[in-house]
Amino acid sequence: MSKKKYKLLLVDDEPDIIEFLQYNLENDGYIVETANNGDDAISKALSFNPDLILLDIMMPEKDGIEVCQELREVPQFKNTIIAFLTARSESFTEITALDNGGDDFIQKPIKPSVLKSRIKALLRRSIKEIEDAQASQKFLFDDIEIDLEKVSVVKGEEIIHMAKKEFELLSLLVSKPGKVFKRAEIMNKVWGDGVIVGDRTIDVHIRKLREKLGSKYIQTMKGIGYKFNL
Repeated sequence: MSKKKYKLLLVDDEPDIIEFLQYNLENDGYIVETANNGDDAISKALSFNPDLILLDIMMPEKDGIEVCQELREVPQFKNTIIAFLTARSESFTEITALDNGGDDFIQKPIKPSVLKSRIKALLRRSIKEIEDAQASQKFLFDDIEIDLEKVSVVKGEEIIHMAKKEFELLSLLVSKPGKVFKRAEIMNKVWGDGVIVGDRTIDVHIRKLREKLGSKYIQTMKGIGYKFNL
């Protein structure tokens, strides 16, 4: 980790949680701003420009997923880390949160030491993603063009719109066509080694990629993982 002072935005409608987290994170050297509802979160994000946003889901005004969607539509927050910190535990909530631009899904309650480790892991991964983006390249497969630098996918003359995690998963698979990526490796490189997601999360993203690109490109290696076919 560099010596940069990272800026964190905490968003939760429970004052006790905000106070507790702010105290612990500021003691760890972070610059912390807070918000207690969805509208306030968007306003604070625009003025504060945080490196990482820790976002509750169930909130007044706008819920966390709506806030994440709106922020991802603003170029300023295209690559900002957004992690959900929530008491919700349903798998469909986790999938929805990640599909709509979330980088991590963290369940309450969580020990401050564990949360700080997750935040550090997310920030490290963000630095690596920036470095990787600088060395990005373009891939061509039949009528599909994948441009990692522009974060774009074009099939024929049609622009294919993808959620953040869908594009990251596709980028990993096309980085080494023909290589079988094990499920554990996919989880680690797309969601991060500090993020726990179920097997179904990967399956859902693979299904969506096949729907958008065609089923012939991504092959399932039963019991192992997936590979991108030339």
